[in-house]
Amino acid sequence: MGALFMGNKVLLKVDSKVSACIEDFLRLLLACGMPKEDVILVHTNGENMEHLIKEVDPRMTLFTGSEKIAEKLSKLLSGRIKIEDAGFDWKILGPDVSDVDYIASLSDQDAYALSGQKCSAQSLLFVHKNWSEAKFLNKIKDLAEHRSYKEGTLSPVLTWSNKAITNHVDNVLKIPGSQLLFGGMPVNEQHTIPDIYGSYKPTAIFVPLKAFANKKYFETIKTELFGPFQIVTEYSDKDLDLVLNALDSFHQMLTAGVVSNDKNFLHKVLSHSCNGVTYAGIRARTTGAPQNHWFGPCGDPRAGGIGTSEAIKYCWSSHREIIMDSNSPKEIMITQS
Repeated sequence: MGALFMGNKVLLKVDSKVSACIEDFLRLLLACGMPKEDVILVHTNGENMEHLIKEVDPRMTLFTGSEKIAEKLSKLLSGRIKIEDAGFDWKILGPDVSDVDYIASLSDQDAYALSGQKCSAQSLLFVHKNWSEAKFLNKIKDLAEHRSYKEGTLSPVLTWSNKAITNHVDNVLKIPGSQLLFGGMPVNEQHTIPDIYGSYKPTAIFVPLKAFANKKYFETIKTELFGPFQIVTEYSDKDLDLVLNALDSFHQMLTAGVVSNDKNFLHKVLSHSCNGVTYAGIRARTTGAPQNHWFGPCGDPRAGGIGTSEAIKYCWSSHREIIMDSNSPKEIMITQS
């Protein structure tokens, strides 16, 4: 929509597994009066789309998706691209504990609403030991285990199959000291979801903080699973620098939440992190209303926002200046006289 607002003709392609969804949205726009010439929708796979991009040579491309494809497109388009980045997003619970039930509910929503299929989903949770002692994880487990298709609180996983999710769960559980907190298997509730899609229980795996510093395990830890899955770890006051070092090792800098009202804690974490959309305060989240924010990664010159008027202009128009100086000196003199 931002591209349309700025007067561009749009060539649109989404993941083939969810193309039907965007087609229905475009039909809605047409019913609301959008000229049919304004958007070209392409139903195809990545290989064919790459060929089409080479032929079309677009002036600008906005890409939302994996870090791997973003890098490939950057080379293909010679840098004429803005990226939203992948969404391995973290939340850290500070040392001050309050409003435990609400924060647990918010974390459940951040991680598992729409079965985690949000680029702003909570994928990694750092839990201060004070929150562990307040039974915070027990509360999340209880909320997650009450989600179901019948109640409309679970969704089919559109881009990861049960087999792919299970393989990743198994790989994470191979990390020494890791343990399954809840989930870890397909939903046993009766449903009609095809095997090409996932139907997985909300899942959380505990991974010791020391594993984050081990290169052998870090690649597995930071893999984004676009589904109902998160990694949880615990830290104490003396471990905060280890947490910050871990955060600095991530390349995906999209959203984050710093849950605390402790000003000193907030200052240290916020000054040592650089995610593009960072919620801070005791009710901080990772997901919210990105259409109202500059929703994009930080620290990358290709970063593009998708929501604010500033972001729309930045992505979908170009700065130019037209200096009109058409009068002759004689005409200027006559005008002045």
